Amino acid sequence: MFVTLIVLTLIAAVLLIGVVLIQKSKGGGLSSSFAGSNQIMGVRRTNNFIEKVTWILAGAICLLAVLSTFFMPDAITRTGSRVSAPVTEQTVGGDYDQAAPAAAAPAPAAPVAPAAAE
Repeated sequence: MFVTLIVLTLIAAVLLIGVVLIQKSKGGGLSSSFAGSNQIMGVRRTNNFIEKVTWILAGAICLLAVLSTFFMPDAITRTGSRVSAPVTEQTVGGDYDQAAPAAAAPAPAAPVAPAAAE
């Protein structure tokens, strides 16, 4: 059912793109391409029809989007995260009232004896 809703949404979106491209931005739309008076639909009817189709397709996309969330498979909607939790090094807070330990002086390096020549 989910795949059917997604396919219907895609079809409605492609149809909506086509209907919007048919319309003219200044309001002439499909009626401007019909020059003769022997039209199947009148000039006003053409604009009304295209506008109604636009609204119907937009509403259908919204409705299909809401319905697809209800029919979404469980594998997609699981609530667990795929990201593993970050590793923490300190799990319990330390005692921050103690003084810092004194830094130990580095041990002096032992002198190196020269190697005996053969």
